[in-house]
Amino acid sequence: MDITSLQNPRVKYIVKLRDDKKQRLSDGLMLVEGYDEIQLALSAGHSPQTLLSSPEIVSRQISGVSAESLSVSRAVFEKLSYRDNPDGWLAIFPIPHNSLADVKLNDKPLVIVAESIEKPGNLGAMLRTADAAHVDAILLCDPRVDLWNPNVVRASRGAVFSVPVVECDNTSALQWLKSRKMRVLAAVPSAEVLYSDVDMREPVAIAVGTEDEGLTNFWLDNADVKVKIPMMGRVNSLNVSVSTALIIYEALRQRK
Repeated sequence: MDITSLQNPRVKYIVKLRDDKKQRLSDGLMLVEGYDEIQLALSAGHSPQTLLSSPEIVSRQISGVSAESLSVSRAVFEKLSYRDNPDGWLAIFPIPHNSLADVKLNDKPLVIVAESIEKPGNLGAMLRTADAAHVDAILLCDPRVDLWNPNVVRASRGAVFSVPVVECDNTSALQWLKSRKMRVLAAVPSAEVLYSDVDMREPVAIAVGTEDEGLTNFWLDNADVKVKIPMMGRVNSLNVSVSTALIIYEALRQRK
């Protein structure tokens, strides 16, 4: 075992990296826990700085990784872990840096504009949908959640590495979309048009906001069309990740 003491300086540093956004941003590093999540990051071309494992826990092996490798005791790993049932794998990755200029679009792109998303679970679920549907990119506008929070990585099952995600302001996002001749659909509960009645076969960006506040006037004023998902019960809104998934898959249905 390379590390068995809970008081080891490396253990304290990794815990701080897990819990402190400022530390992550300052060092440009993030944690990825779990065999599947690490493998997805590797397959997407990302290389870890450090790979940690607990031989007492692991059941599957990760090999062929060029990185510092450390073995830790079960007690140490459980201190580092942010999961209820850890599988014994944890890696420290450099934080990826994506810009609008880096995004590569296909002939008929499909993009998600997520404004002021605040819950790690919602963002993670949206990333999983984006990966499953081969969405070209997610533009994270004025985010309230840290994209590199370990809980976002966990909720996304590692899709944070497979989907191009760009953090930007609203104005930059809109200019980028318009320069690529993409229609903007704003998801709004008060809209008159059903999302399934809008043609999404051409280049389109789907803008969604928070569950409590929805989209700001910026996107409402600049959207090409406002769409709604029918609500036939007493609740007046859906979870933002669910709403996003419904509209994304309607776009896929139309395109096929």
